[in-house]
Amino acid sequence: MAERSGRSRRREPSFERTPRDILIGAALVLAGGVMWGTNATVSKLLMGTYHADPLWIACVRELFAGITFLAVAAVRQRRLLIGALADRKGYPSLIGSALVCVLLVQVAYLCSINATNAGTATVLQSLNLLFVLAYVCIRRRRWPNLRESVGVALAFAGVVLLATGGDLTTIMLPAIGLMWGLINAAATAAMSVLPIRLIARWGNMTVNGIMFVISGLVLLPVVRPWASAPALDWFGALLMVYTVVFGTFGAFGLFLAGMMRVGSMRATMLGTSEPVAATITSVAWAGAVFSPADFAGFAMILAMVFLVR
Repeated sequence: MAERSGRSRRREPSFERTPRDILIGAALVLAGGVMWGTNATVSKLLMGTYHADPLWIACVRELFAGITFLAVAAVRQRRLLIGALADRKGYPSLIGSALVCVLLVQVAYLCSINATNAGTATVLQSLNLLFVLAYVCIRRRRWPNLRESVGVALAFAGVVLLATGGDLTTIMLPAIGLMWGLINAAATAAMSVLPIRLIARWGNMTVNGIMFVISGLVLLPVVRPWASAPALDWFGALLMVYTVVFGTFGAFGLFLAGMMRVGSMRATMLGTSEPVAATITSVAWAGAVFSPADFAGFAMILAMVFLVR
């Protein structure tokens, strides 16, 4: 009876879980968000100080993070991993999700960071909620409600402030950076739609591992990382270890584990730790400079996160 009671508690929706569950889940989500936000600044340092190409970073960390995901899946979710690999009918969905939700997200995010800075790129990524909102409204054949409309207006105003610095006669944000930022936001939005059925069937570790490895293998012949590797000293090597182990595997793993405990809505709210961490570390470590208009734009976009659910 006690065992059945324990199982029923684990199956309860996130909003019915104990305060302890929510507290642990919130801590995991926050930790994952901080790791991902910090990872943006680490990537900027690799691209700036060591002249690492964004595609090289993407290829290397996708392959190694994917292998790490698969190793964990082989230990903890062996049957799910074997089942996913044996399910040939699911290959098209896995490949499509890998190309959009991993390859495009990673490349667009790194290119956005390279063209702007870690804080701006991570804030632009938060616009993914607008693409999710558009998808939901089209699918349900409805218009955004008042709350959502205010969020859209704030997000638009925030992007304008970031792009112009408050002076509408000039463009301060590089167009290429804004373009990659919006592509990244759209691809990130797809992450909440495309792999959902796969993850529900085969588990997070298995699906993420396969998607990351597929994405890395696609980049492999193009990037040829063994021939295009930057000259890294011991500190540069540590930065690469961080971006693979903590910034990618750790960030994804902790965020998803936390989301299972607190639910997607709370996780989205707590996910605002990503741009905050990216902005702070961008200033402290990479010497980025933000104007009052930039911070106002950041605040408007983050306010949108709390309005669009």
